[in-house]
Amino acid sequence: IYQTTVKEIIKNEKDAIEAVKTVKLTPKKDEKNGRTIMAEIDGSEEIMPCDLLLIAAGFVGIENYVTEAFGVAKTERGNVKTENGQYQTNVPKVFTAGDAHRGQSLVVWAIAEGRACAKEVDEFLMEYSNMV
Repeated sequence: IYQTTVKEIIKNEKDAIEAVKTVKLTPKKDEKNGRTIMAEIDGSEEIMPCDLLLIAAGFVGIENYVTEAFGVAKTERGNVKTENGQYQTNVPKVFTAGDAHRGQSLVVWAIAEGRACAKEVDEFLMEYSNMV
């Protein structure tokens, strides 16, 4: 269920999950830092039967202390900034890939970007690459 989060886990007398209370979410600008956050939609709560709960925790951007520690530039969406199609940041010898680079995405993109970034690092260090 897209753009929905579990607000409460409801258990039975045997302490087993019986249901979950969910709430719909909508993108909204955070007034503090201008980033897009997911905000609850009032009145959208729903109780759903549930006996097994798997949680996929979404990524909402790289933490400021990481980008500040490396001195890398960020995009307006809060991702680490690079030239289009590249992985080296504005700081020499510092590269990025995956969610930090492209934002929240599928793990297959993170794997693909990790491989492409590794190839770019290899070319940077060796001035060529045998990686495919």
